[in-house]
Amino acid sequence: STILLATDKPVLVAPAMNVRMWLHPATVANMKVVAAHGVHIIGPEEGAMACNEFGPGRLAEPPAILAAIEALLDAPKPLAGKQALVTSGPTHEPIDPVRYIANRSSGRQGHAIAAALARLGAEVVLVSGPVTLPDPPGVSVRRVETAAQMLDECRAALPVDVAVFAAAVADWRVANASRQKIKKTEAASAPALKLTANPDILATIARLGAERPPLVIGFAAETSDVVRNALAKRVRKGCDWIVANDVSEATGIMGGEENAVHVVTETGTETWPRLSKQEVARRLAARIATAVQDEAHFPASAASAS
Repeated sequence: STILLATDKPVLVAPAMNVRMWLHPATVANMKVVAAHGVHIIGPEEGAMACNEFGPGRLAEPPAILAAIEALLDAPKPLAGKQALVTSGPTHEPIDPVRYIANRSSGRQGHAIAAALARLGAEVVLVSGPVTLPDPPGVSVRRVETAAQMLDECRAALPVDVAVFAAAVADWRVANASRQKIKKTEAASAPALKLTANPDILATIARLGAERPPLVIGFAAETSDVVRNALAKRVRKGCDWIVANDVSEATGIMGGEENAVHVVTETGTETWPRLSKQEVARRLAARIATAVQDEAHFPASAASAS
């Protein structure tokens, strides 16, 4: 398996092992890491094993493996020749050289979207805040810390055909971040931080005029009235779609492995079931590809025409 570290080609694995081995927490965790690196996984299937146990762990049947290989090799590239911009992760707004304002975003959803668009043939620029995730394969990654830096990198990536703003950007930053660490002393009271609004990246790009991507998609992390707030946000920001989710603590979505979204467009709202973030990304990328192929909305590649 170590030889696969040297390849930049798609990798498909078909794991098989004893049911207890497959369900062991170490295996479960490591398979998530493998999938995060863009490796395609088929199986294992559930059934009787040579060790006289029953459960998940059987090698996928040869016809299923063959079909997966054929699908991987012959995968359509409906976004070939298209340029895409994706933002992901949180931003860190400094208080002083040690402390910062941040949020719980892991970047998993944004990174998965970038990877899914790349698999469909798009040339993808991923502008990422601080995350601990591996870079998606086949994607150009630009790393930033703050909202202002993220906006600069987004503008530098233009023109593109599609822009997906999945990052959880801080709404505010400290107006005058200290150049020195703010010291805590027994006599001193807690420091008062003066906050100022960060640039609105989604609204800025959506209102660019000639440079505006033909398809601009924003995300809305809500804790109540999810669809109603998303409908209002789509109009307020001037974007084409909003992908909204409920990030209340009880959902476990922010920072987790799964998501449950509502896709709000001009024509209506689609409610998707709770899915892995990889599957949400795959479905969203397919939906984007369908929209991009609509010549009435995309008469020519915005990127190539500029």
